[in-house]
Amino acid sequence: MAAQASRALKRPAVNDNASFEIADVTSARVALESDELYGSGSPRIIGNSAALRRVLGMVRIVAPTDSTVLINGETGTGKELIAEAIHKWSGRRNGPFVKLSCAAIPAGLLESELFGHERGAYTGAVARGIGRFERAHRGTLLLDEIGDLPLELQPKLLRVIQERQFERLGGAATIHTDVRVICATHRNLSEMKEGQFRADLFYRLSVFPIELPPLRDRPEDIRLLVRHFAMDYAARMRRPMTAISEEFMDAVAWHSWPGNVRELQNFIERSVILSTGVVLRGPLPELPCGTQERSQPSELSAPVTLKEAERSHILQTLLETGGVIGGQNGAAVRLGLPRTTLISKMKRLGIKPFSRFVSPGANRVGA
Repeated sequence: MAAQASRALKRPAVNDNASFEIADVTSARVALESDELYGSGSPRIIGNSAALRRVLGMVRIVAPTDSTVLINGETGTGKELIAEAIHKWSGRRNGPFVKLSCAAIPAGLLESELFGHERGAYTGAVARGIGRFERAHRGTLLLDEIGDLPLELQPKLLRVIQERQFERLGGAATIHTDVRVICATHRNLSEMKEGQFRADLFYRLSVFPIELPPLRDRPEDIRLLVRHFAMDYAARMRRPMTAISEEFMDAVAWHSWPGNVRELQNFIERSVILSTGVVLRGPLPELPCGTQERSQPSELSAPVTLKEAERSHILQTLLETGGVIGGQNGAAVRLGLPRTTLISKMKRLGIKPFSRFVSPGANRVGA
């Protein structure tokens, strides 16, 4: 599975000390401190949202144990990274961390991949093969996309988890193994129909479930991730990039990112490739932010509820600032809110960002 979040990387010297700024009228430095919860050799997890902190708190609790963990989350949320963090923060950190995607291996070969095979077990088996459970002895085995495990293999997986023993395909000798199993999936196993996923296996896997939040539920982490990915790719590509435009950051913060961190990471990489100057601006037309014309009087009419009053006040402030969200003269400053908080409120209240909110003769807006 592709990396879902960034890892600590040794950057080329050309940009190792680059300080990324928000490029607005004041050239204000990005004052962002990421909550980098990692130790020696551990994956680097970036974010300081409450949702991510809850997940990391659960990781800290379960890591020292040998309990089976079931990580559930949408594609691109970082399931593999969290699994690796559990391994690195456990007593098995010096043992192997072995990964297998149940969706990537043909069903006819998956049993051999898991448990190994003896010579002659099937056509083409010219030598003994060691399976993932043997490779992961005294370490951790991550079974990704466990919801795609064929039904006929589920009893065998249940047995090896419970009894810590198995036989190679085509073999008679029982092999004992000491493996911690972590499973990950984007599917809701509890709602899978009978005949697709065994209930007893689900109960055994979900000893300690961890639900990963999608990126849209942790918008305050987007700026941290953008800054990190931008610095990382600029360094790797040896680009003299030192700043991120305010307009770019606002557009990225507003986008819902259905592909989560993976989609954001790929977008930032593409943006760095396309940027020619020292300021990261990126292909903003790719983000479906849309535009919003001058609000009709009905939108700013006398509110009836507190929610409507809040929405009306934000709309009026945006009108007064020409749609500018950040910066010294932006709506966030006038409302006394951090920019990320204002963007979050706009999402909740259904206020869309825009590139032209006032007359064509007004100053640039949307940044």
